[in-house]
Amino acid sequence: MIIRILGERQYDVPDGELTRLNALDAELNAAVRAGDRKGCAIALRRLLNAVRVLGTPVPTEAFVTSDMILPDRATALEEVAGLLGDRGLIAG
Repeated sequence: MIIRILGERQYDVPDGELTRLNALDAELNAAVRAGDRKGCAIALRRLLNAVRVLGTPVPTEAFVTSDMILPDRATALEEVAGLLGDRGLIAG
């Protein structure tokens, strides 16, 4: 799956890593629902780092449609809350 981190780049993450990303997404969702700004920042940073580590950067000259788009690490809790929806940031 292709995941874009806004303001950064796209990463090709193996589908087999979806469970790991969903667990990190659940942590982020819990922090947002609790109104925990620090916890939200930490969980978002962990999720983005996992995408970077588990994925392979897509060459910048490649035109590839993203399956998921994640906010950058500076995104505020309120903005993350607006993006979460019912299922979180990671679909699956």
